[in-house]
Amino acid sequence: MDLNSSPSNSMSTTIPVNGTIPVSSTFATATTPFENFLPSNGSADRKPIALWPGMYHSPVTTALWEARSKIFERLLDPPRDAPPQSELLTKSPSQSRTSILYNFSSDFVLREQYRDPWNDVRIGKLLEDLDALAGTISVKHCSDEDSTTRPLILVTASVDKIVLKKPISVNIDLTIVGSVIWVGRSSIEIQLEVTQSKQEDSDSDTVVLTANFTFVARDSETGKAAPVNRLSPETAREKLLFKQAEARNSLKKRKRGGEKKDLENGEQKRLHDLLAEGRIFCDMPALADRDSILLRDTSLENSLLCQPQQRNIHGRIFGGFLMNRAFELAFSTAYAFAGLVPYFLEVDHVDFLRPNFTIQINHLSMLKLLLMLQDRSCDLVRYQILSISVSLYVQKQRR
Repeated sequence: MDLNSSPSNSMSTTIPVNGTIPVSSTFATATTPFENFLPSNGSADRKPIALWPGMYHSPVTTALWEARSKIFERLLDPPRDAPPQSELLTKSPSQSRTSILYNFSSDFVLREQYRDPWNDVRIGKLLEDLDALAGTISVKHCSDEDSTTRPLILVTASVDKIVLKKPISVNIDLTIVGSVIWVGRSSIEIQLEVTQSKQEDSDSDTVVLTANFTFVARDSETGKAAPVNRLSPETAREKLLFKQAEARNSLKKRKRGGEKKDLENGEQKRLHDLLAEGRIFCDMPALADRDSILLRDTSLENSLLCQPQQRNIHGRIFGGFLMNRAFELAFSTAYAFAGLVPYFLEVDHVDFLRPNFTIQINHLSMLKLLLMLQDRSCDLVRYQILSISVSLYVQKQRR
């Protein structure tokens, strides 16, 4: 893993020669890797014991956080009176490009930590690692390499189009690589690609999953939006990705501005038919189609109390952890509805509606899921498509 794009990086000696970030499936010592950096008052808000490798988060997420903390140590304990960044830098995508390798073929314990009941990789657990890697990449891009300025707080704002192109085997080594592909005034888009060989003895890698994460920058003192370093794409592919991301963000702005898309005639008729069928279920259930079910009858809910072990390096509840829980409950909803093992295709989008809102320990999080659509246009093929909506509500508890 290349974490030393800047020649002035003083922590380069901590990274192995082969450029791969070290991932431990277990921890060999009973001391925290941040024992030298714990606050003097004994508070664990910034470097919780949850960062011990293999205890509470995935070993990959732990390794990413540890590497991020070592390279950007000042981000954890900046001077209280430090000024904000005064000069924006221009960086290339290659300066933030980061990769991580899963040695599934040789590490039995690591393999077992990611195995699902069908000998594939647990997608929910992989989402945690994707979020952690995207966070590390955003920190690399936003670093001004000036130890006298206070760092930015970077939070996940949204995730667009997580697409699974083929099943991910837990027996073959896996690589995730990502970089910044677009920046706005205070937002950053990172594209991640998961690659894996087709066979255990093959050297050719295939992209098996793609995901786009958007982070927003906030001033660590005021909490307001803060400008980020500029991006200068260099290669033809980088310029294409930048252009595509620019178009996506322009579309998002238009949607937020209230621009509505008129329904086509076919969509209007389908919506009318669905509402009419639902009314029959409610008013005259004896006449209802026995092959149909009301949306409310597909609902599943789960509540969880946010625990100290689920914090990130900033002492906040880890967004990747929430996505993991949401995905696995969505999988269970599809499983319960179909009565068969579902096959995951894609996540259309994940939106953190209030990125500034900090989910703390002792907050009660409630996940509510609903089967939104069963696509019957696939009857002539082997599969039918289920679309599931997941909503997360957070309630602050008082003692």
